[in-house]
Amino acid sequence: MTSPERTERLALPGVLTAAEAAATAAGIAATQRDDGAIPWFRGHHLDPWDHVEAAMALDSAGEHDRAAAAYEWLARHQNPDGSWYAAYADGDADHPTDLGKESNFCAYPAVGVLHHYLATGDELFRQRMWPMVSAAVEFVLGLQQDGGQLGWRRDPDGTAVPEALLTGSSSIYHALRCALALAELERAPQPDWELAAGRLGHAVRRHPERFLNKSRYSMDWYYPVLGGALRGPEARARLEKDWDAFVVPDLGVRCVLNRPWVTGGESAELAIALWAAGLPERATDILRWIGHLRAEDGLYWTGYVYADDAVWPTELTSWTAGSILLAVAVLTGDEPTRAVFGGSSLPRGLEPDCCRD
Repeated sequence: MTSPERTERLALPGVLTAAEAAATAAGIAATQRDDGAIPWFRGHHLDPWDHVEAAMALDSAGEHDRAAAAYEWLARHQNPDGSWYAAYADGDADHPTDLGKESNFCAYPAVGVLHHYLATGDELFRQRMWPMVSAAVEFVLGLQQDGGQLGWRRDPDGTAVPEALLTGSSSIYHALRCALALAELERAPQPDWELAAGRLGHAVRRHPERFLNKSRYSMDWYYPVLGGALRGPEARARLEKDWDAFVVPDLGVRCVLNRPWVTGGESAELAIALWAAGLPERATDILRWIGHLRAEDGLYWTGYVYADDAVWPTELTSWTAGSILLAVAVLTGDEPTRAVFGGSSLPRGLEPDCCRD
């Protein structure tokens, strides 16, 4: 059981007490397998992105050994081409259920590895993880298109899907910047990564036409801010523009524009984006509103259909709880989490000679 002493810094009035934060961390830990894998919940699947999100939350709660075990699982089960499969049954590496390889899933471990290093200062861990991060980035950049955007997937037969998703590419931009920070620590310059990150960030900021139109999803609204491509006045203007469309006061954030469904993960991610944009009061409000999703065991329901007054789906997911702990961590001043999501000290890459940025 995670000790409340470890989570005192995660106490946020109206959102979580230290004991409640400890219970949430313990709920994530209970989902983790002995081999380090963290599926959505036991019996469901693991995907690499959500596995990392849950591991980062464990680090924010002081459960560093458990977080390290999650990254060691990734290192042991990385495919020879640097990727991971999109899904594994109950986190069992011998039973992948989706043999596709998604670019943002494969990029995100760089964020988690940097976060763990900043939380622990563990140089041996960083050095062990560097080959994994490097190989994953090379796989991901094999899907970059001429306009800088990232194709979202490589199919099981090896076919590269060229279409790009704004949410996924924004997340990859964040991951590339973290990978570049790890490269600096390794004293291993990566000029190709710098060029790729610059082109990608520019595409996210200035070229919406290069991405599939998924504007009915709230993630496409806030992810350019969450991923760090937009900051300052531009970030605040973007969040303000669609606030009334996606935010349901006192309940949370819609996942999909035309559905009466608020979700914990999107709400917590928006809270991080609001903090990064300099709007911490709004971020705290969002986290207070989604307290209705908290279950007795400290985990959180994935979502709530307010038109029917019904929890749906009836799933307590590790990544939903993880995203909420991470949002609380940035708001309560956890420095490693702030460094990774604030991004002020992360490399930005080299801007392309394209158009005024």
